[in-house]
This record gives sequence, C-alpha cells and structure tokens, in this order.
Amino acid sequence: QVQLVESGGGLVQPGGSLRLSCAASGFIFSTYFMSWYRQAPGKERELVARITAGLSTNYADSVQGRFTISRDNGKNTVYLQMNSLKPEDTAVYYCSASALRTYWGQGTQVTVSS
Repeated sequence: QVQLVESGGGLVQPGGSLRLSCAASGFIFSTYFMSWYRQAPGKERELVARITAGLSTNYADSVQGRFTISRDNGKNTVYLQMNSLKPEDTAVYYCSASALRTYWGQGTQVTVSS
C-alpha cells in the first residue's frame, strides 16, 4: 500500500519557522520526484517546491529564499523547512510523489498568525 504521511503543521507566529515532514512507503522513494503543494480556502492548489530524484529543486516565486525542500532517501522522507513565515503562507500543505503514477498525502494545516 502506498502511503504518504505528513506531519509538522501547526500554528506559528509571523516571522517564525516550521518544518514539515512527509514519510513515504510502498514505492521506490528514491526514484520519485517529491513535491509540496498548498491550498488556501477559496484558492487553487499551487506548487510550493519540488525536488527531483537527482536532487534538483524548484520553488514558487512566493517562497523563494524562505523555504527549502530536501529529501532523505534512507528514511524515505521529504521535508519542507519554512522560514520567515507570513500570514499569506497559511494553507493546507500536501506532499506528493510522482513518477509513472502520482500519489498524495492527506495534508497538514499550517496557520501563520499572531
């Protein structure tokens, strides 16, 4: 069974930091592109960050310089380190894995508010 289990979401103050984790199982993790998406209420889902099997990365302009995606193939886990958080970063964050098929995690809520 393919599973993507996310954790690390929560409430954080503006300017604060948070690290999201996505633990994967049921597929060959090291061969998949791993991505983080987010969706705020009333908004379309948007790509936040992506890391390829070859460790190339790509970021949305809105998070460039503030967020860092990384992966640990030994732990089958992808991370999203979020720094200098802003209220507009508030959303449900989803982990996805892509190769011949695409899988999705359940999502984790991130709320940035004072």
